[in-house]
Amino acid sequence: MKKRHLQKLMLTSLILALAFNLPLLLIFNSEAAIFGIPKILFYVFSLWAASAIVSLIIIQKYND
Repeated sequence: MKKRHLQKLMLTSLILALAFNLPLLLIFNSEAAIFGIPKILFYVFSLWAASAIVSLIIIQKYND
């Protein structure tokens, strides 16, 4: 894998670390629900799914 592809994965990891930071998580900590799921759980699992998809795309597209 080339260096620029590793950099893309590192950038993805950095964005996720910032997205899972406690002050940002507390913004979504409320009683409201989206599709019957509390907002904080929807946020966490949406980020998790999005990160898995983005990582998969980067690895499959750029794996040499």
